[in-house]
Order: sequence, then C-alpha cells, then structure tokens
Amino acid sequence: MKKSLLSAALLGLAGLAEAGVVVKNVPYEIDGQPFEGKLVYDDAISEPRPGLLMVPNWLGVTDASAEKAARAAGDKYVVFVADMYGKSIRPSNADEAKQAATTVRSDRALMRKRAQAAVEVLKGQTSQVALDTANLGAIGFCFGGGTVLELARSGAPLKAFVSFHGNLDTPNPADANNIKAPVLVLHGADDPAVPPAQVDGFEAEMKAAKVDWQLVSYGGAVHSFTDPLANTPGSNQYHPLVAARAFKAMNNLLDEVFE
Repeated sequence: MKKSLLSAALLGLAGLAEAGVVVKNVPYEIDGQPFEGKLVYDDAISEPRPGLLMVPNWLGVTDASAEKAARAAGDKYVVFVADMYGKSIRPSNADEAKQAATTVRSDRALMRKRAQAAVEVLKGQTSQVALDTANLGAIGFCFGGGTVLELARSGAPLKAFVSFHGNLDTPNPADANNIKAPVLVLHGADDPAVPPAQVDGFEAEMKAAKVDWQLVSYGGAVHSFTDPLANTPGSNQYHPLVAARAFKAMNNLLDEVFE
C-alpha cells in the first residue's frame, strides 16, 4: 500500500476512536472452522437499534472494512462485518483477495451458508449491544455486494438487501423467486467489472420474479466508488460525491423498511 493511502487509513481509524465507535472482534465457527468478524456500533446510543450484516469487499475483514462499517452504522445501526473466508485467511494483496473470493464465488451454496451463519451471529449480539433483532438488513461492497444478493436469493428473512458496486450475476436466476424483501443495487454506470449485459440480466431476473427492486446507476462512477483507498482511474476509483449519494439511498430504504 502506498504511504499516502496507509496514512489515510490510519487517520480513518483515529477518527473512529474520536467518534466513540466501538469495534469488537467476534469469533465464531461454521462446521467447526474458526471465523472472526467485527461488531461495530456507536456506544453513545443506549436504545435498541436495527442491525446490518455487512459483507466487505474481497479483502475481507480489515481495519478499512471496520471504518466502512462505522460509516454505514452512524448512530442508527449496529453493524456486523462478516468473515467470508475463515479466520486463517486474511488477504494482503489483490492476488490473494482474488483467490479467496473466487473460491467462495465459485460455490454459491458455500457463499450463502457463510452469509446466513453471519446473520445468526449478528442476531446473537444482544448481550453486547442494544440490538433490535426484529429489524435486520444486509449490505455489501463489491464481492460483498454480490454475496448479499445471493443471501437475498436464498430467501433470508431480512428486511432489505443493499449492494454497493457489487457483481449482479448468479448461476440460478430463478432463485430470485425466494427473495422476501426489497433489493437496492447502487451501481457505477461505468463499472467495467459489471458490464451492461450483466445489468440487463439482473433487471430481467428481478422483473421475472416480481421482486421489489431498485437499481441506481451513477454516471461517472466505476468500481469501488465508496472505497477511499481505490485509486485506479477507469477501473476502481473512489468517488466521494457518488459515495455520499449511495449511502443516502441506503438510509432512505432502511428508514422505509425498519419499523
């Protein structure tokens, strides 16, 4: 990581501490295999808040994903960052991340199982934080956005599913008939990782299943537009204005669905 990007990440973590945001490591198991996610919330709030499962990008559970979770949480939500790879797998670069993500993406049953297990871990955090388990949703970024859509297709009983610059493809489009809640896709119109044909396929899938869905396509945005560390023009690049609009769209939907 370039020095300037590392400095930005460290400044972000310092900001979390100043804001009173709590980040707790949460160990758990799936089929006897150790996993570890992060519980993120503002400890200044004592009333029960809705919970969000957050599936991070292909780098997995990192300090940067905790910072992203804190941005999503604000003072409105409790966020659990899911570990999709296992505690022993912590990618340190794009090649390792691609390998780890490909292993999960190539087995959608495994992807769904791990996401569903993380939802159960989130539900179990009531002893750690005031959590309204009747109001839960899921959000994801890049690889995580695609994972959240697969969680929706599995029929998970959550109240909303939000994908930020995530992949939209699925091997079983008919599984969209299982979706039980609104779906919001926040997409960069110029994202080379999610070409128009994939967008068209997703829209056809949602229409065929009569899902309550929205797809917002942001002009001038490419992949990873919410990631302050993304800096590859034309491919993966942070777009602060679009990021702010996307988080606002997320909050608008969650305000609507949470009681």
